[in-house]
Amino acid sequence: GLPNLQSMIKYDPKSWVELIFHSYSKQVIRRLLPGLVGIGVLAAIICVIEIEVLNLQYGDTVAHSLMGFVLGLFLVFRTNTAYDRWWEGRKQWGAMVNNARNLAIKVKSFIDDEEVQAFFMHAIPNYAFAVKEHLRHGVKSEELTDQQSWMSERFENANHKPNQIALLMYKRLAKSKSKGELSGEEFYMMDKELKAFTDILGACERIKNTPIPYSYSMYMKKFIFLYVISLPIGFASTFQYWTIPIVMLIFYVLVSVELIAEEIEDPFGKDDNDLPTDELCTKIRANVGEILQAG
Repeated sequence: GLPNLQSMIKYDPKSWVELIFHSYSKQVIRRLLPGLVGIGVLAAIICVIEIEVLNLQYGDTVAHSLMGFVLGLFLVFRTNTAYDRWWEGRKQWGAMVNNARNLAIKVKSFIDDEEVQAFFMHAIPNYAFAVKEHLRHGVKSEELTDQQSWMSERFENANHKPNQIALLMYKRLAKSKSKGELSGEEFYMMDKELKAFTDILGACERIKNTPIPYSYSMYMKKFIFLYVISLPIGFASTFQYWTIPIVMLIFYVLVSVELIAEEIEDPFGKDDNDLPTDELCTKIRANVGEILQAG
C-alpha cells in the first residue's frame, strides 16, 4: 500500500447534523476570513456614515434583489459547468478501472506465456499510476513496480510517460502476435482496450488543460465583488447595524459557491472534493494482480 493516499470525503448524505457542523465549513471560513473581516469593516463604516452622519431613513433593496437574482443564475451555471467536469472525470476513471480489468482478463485468457502475463501485471497498473501523476505534477517513479524490467533512459527523459508505458504494452502484444501466441482477432480485441486507455487519458487532459474562459471567470468574480461591497449602501438605513452580519453572511455564501466550483473543475488534484484517483489506482493494481497472478 501507499502512504498518505488522497481520498475524496466520504459521508452520509442523510445526516443533516453531521453535514451542517462538518469541519470542512471551518476550512472555508479560515480561507475567507480576511475577506470576511474586510467586508465587515467596510459595512461598519458605511453604516456609521449613513446612520450617524447622514441620518438616512430609507434604503433601496430592490436593485440588489434584481442583481441577486441575476447573480444566482450565473452561480448556478458556474456550479453546473464545474460539476460536469468533475463527473466527466469520474466517468473516465471508472472506464480506466474497467479497461484495466478487461485487458488483464484477455491477457490471461489469450496468452499462456507467464513472462508476458507478469509484464502486464505490472504494466497495466503502472499506466494508471502514471496517468494519475501526469494529471498532477509529473510521474512518481517510486510508485511504479518492476522498474528494472522496463525502465530506460528514454522513459526517464520522456515528457509524457504514460505514452511510453502504452508503447511498451503495444510492443509486447505485437511481439506475441509475431511469435504466434496471439491470433489477429485476439490482437484486435486487446487493441481496443489499449486504445481506450489513450482515449481516457486524452479526455482527462482535456478537462485539466481547458479551464472555463478567462473573461467569464473574471466577470463572475467582479460581479460578486461589486454586488457585495454595494450591499451595505442599500441595506444600512433599512437594517441598521444588522447590515454588518447580513452582508458578511451573503459574502460567505456567494464566495463559498465560487470556491467550490474552482475546486471541482480540476478534479485530479489532492483537494478534499477531488476524485479518489489514488484509491482507484490501488484498486486497479489489486484487481489486475489477482487476475494475472501465476497459477
